[in-house]
Amino acid sequence: MNADSIRIETITIENLKNVQQGTLDFINKRKDYKASILGIYGQNGSGKTALIDALQLLKFALCGQPVPNKYADMIYIDAECATLKYQFKMQSQEGSFSLWYQFSIKKTADDSMVNLEEDNSSDMQYKVEIFAEVLEYSFSSETEKIRKGILIDTRTKDVFVPKSKYQELLGKSKSTVTDFLVIKRLVQAQSRSFIFSREMRNAFRESCEKSRYLSIMEKLIIFGNRELFIINTKNPGLISMNALPLAFKYKDKKSETIGKLMFSLNGPEPVPDEAAGLLKKIIDNMNIVLEQLVPGLTIGIKDMGPTVFKDGKSGRQIQLISLKNAKEIPFQYESEGIKKIVSILQLLIVIYNNASVTVAIDEMDAGIFEYLLGELLNILSEKGKGQLIFTSHNLRPLETIDKGFIAFTTTNPKKRYIRMANVKENNNLRDFYYRDIVLGEQSEQVYYPTNNFEIALAFKEAGEAFDS
Repeated sequence: MNADSIRIETITIENLKNVQQGTLDFINKRKDYKASILGIYGQNGSGKTALIDALQLLKFALCGQPVPNKYADMIYIDAECATLKYQFKMQSQEGSFSLWYQFSIKKTADDSMVNLEEDNSSDMQYKVEIFAEVLEYSFSSETEKIRKGILIDTRTKDVFVPKSKYQELLGKSKSTVTDFLVIKRLVQAQSRSFIFSREMRNAFRESCEKSRYLSIMEKLIIFGNRELFIINTKNPGLISMNALPLAFKYKDKKSETIGKLMFSLNGPEPVPDEAAGLLKKIIDNMNIVLEQLVPGLTIGIKDMGPTVFKDGKSGRQIQLISLKNAKEIPFQYESEGIKKIVSILQLLIVIYNNASVTVAIDEMDAGIFEYLLGELLNILSEKGKGQLIFTSHNLRPLETIDKGFIAFTTTNPKKRYIRMANVKENNNLRDFYYRDIVLGEQSEQVYYPTNNFEIALAFKEAGEAFDS
């Protein structure tokens, strides 16, 4: 890893969706690579997407953003709360930091949605509350070593402990303890992280301009806002509806821009002048790689003329086009696989070149030709620098990337994630996985067995129900 970079090393999930307990180590212990790749494979409904949701919750927390209400329904049935624990490795000019961050979420009534005139509990709305946040760290350099210790622990009636860290981070702040306790309750009511809330961030900056502790906080915030990208299963759905969700992190000599563009493919789309210019730069950048992935294909922008928005700002009517064999066709007529590649390609370019970027993609294989998927992942794992976490149903990558980059889900909700044991160097991991599905040679079962006869009989019975 390069200087000033952060990478997720371990995640532990407790009571989220169908995962009662699961721990994943993202480090490849078989061989030292610059890139960090982790592919998750397993039966449908066995915890793959729960990992992506846990990373999305981390992004919400680090960005100080409210957690959407839907996550209130993701807490494991019969559990009061879900707990997420993350370990990071942070490299800086000072030395190497190990960071541990954890928090819990619980389902609480959303009082703002209660109808005071009608006492109907069935209409009750719920939201998420983040609580029990803890941030710990250790440090190592050529001249100094600090053992693992607590930086901020919110599991107290006070603002946070330990007192020594409180005094360094907030000692000079003009706000009183009462003010911070009010902020603590406020951000919890708003489904936000207390530690990484805007209010506390400003208070920390006011009190300690050059603190090591503040530096840790700032770098985690930057990581959450500018270097952690989550691509969930909404993307394929949007693509199927002829929209292109284009996530990007584009940097040139003058500036860096991060975000996501939602681009309709049904016809010319009005785009502000600045966005049109940025989109052209991103497309030009992607075309360098795209024409190697799909020989003869590039994409471009067709300018359909000026437009004016309601607020008076000027823009352009533009349409995305495909360029094949010197012919232009609207990009909307490309396959969903091509659209999927284009929607994530700019982030894959960033992963290849930037050690501090982490991208998590749910169902990365959706629509992508399996041979190309395997080659893409092989290139990123062998020569890339950043971190890619993905789920997939396509088993081709099991044959193309190092076995240390692959983990599997199990049928045991109390131990959802494992690495395959007893895999030899000359074993084909794809064949090895198939064999384990049939023979069950691992310590945990990786697949609920199905019976073809029973499935066929069920189809027959279901059909007979229509005739009754």
